[in-house]
Amino acid sequence: MRIDILTVLPEMLESPLGCSILKRAQDKGLAEIVVHNLRDYTTDRHRKVDDYPFGGEAGMVMKVQPVDACISELKSQRRYDEVIFTSPDGQTLTQPLANRLSMMENIIILCGHYKGVDYRIREHLVTMEISIGDYVLTGGELPAAVIADAVVRLIPGAIGDEQSALSDSFQDNLLAPPVYTRPADYNGWTVPEILLSGHEARISEWRHEQALERTRRLRPDLLD
Repeated sequence: MRIDILTVLPEMLESPLGCSILKRAQDKGLAEIVVHNLRDYTTDRHRKVDDYPFGGEAGMVMKVQPVDACISELKSQRRYDEVIFTSPDGQTLTQPLANRLSMMENIIILCGHYKGVDYRIREHLVTMEISIGDYVLTGGELPAAVIADAVVRLIPGAIGDEQSALSDSFQDNLLAPPVYTRPADYNGWTVPEILLSGHEARISEWRHEQALERTRRLRPDLLD
């Protein structure tokens, strides 16, 4: 899988994309994540990527030209399944959406910045808009890293134990059950006896009951 990320602040993505599962997946050749500086696609000597909005509104707006130039060059090299724009207006990133994106071959993620992007970008170049929550950030770089992480970890081989990803929260619209590790008794805080029983069927039933209980208590909206 290849993910191309378009940004005006590439340095914001260096750390999150170069650590942990994302790094291992790239080292294994399972994923390729390429960050593009939109300033490299400008045509003026000042490498200007933004300008004042028509109509006199406050703030600056990302220009069409650098975004179009970058996307056009990428599309001349390969086919892309989606061109994603990180936006608070978009559909909320969910586990089912991450699952669907993980099965794609190539995607582009455009990071918004400033007051926003020229709306013609969204009308003519973007095919999907994704939000990571109902709040506004300085730019779309952190959401792009979140999307990349949520997607790449699902690629077979990215995680050592693939079953671990399948039992994550939200995979079955339930929160994950509690998990414990050694020691079984720490300062009188004990692990539930069922988990020490070795009875797989009863443990599985207990985990499902706990997942239901936690979901009802913490996220009843998921059960709706």
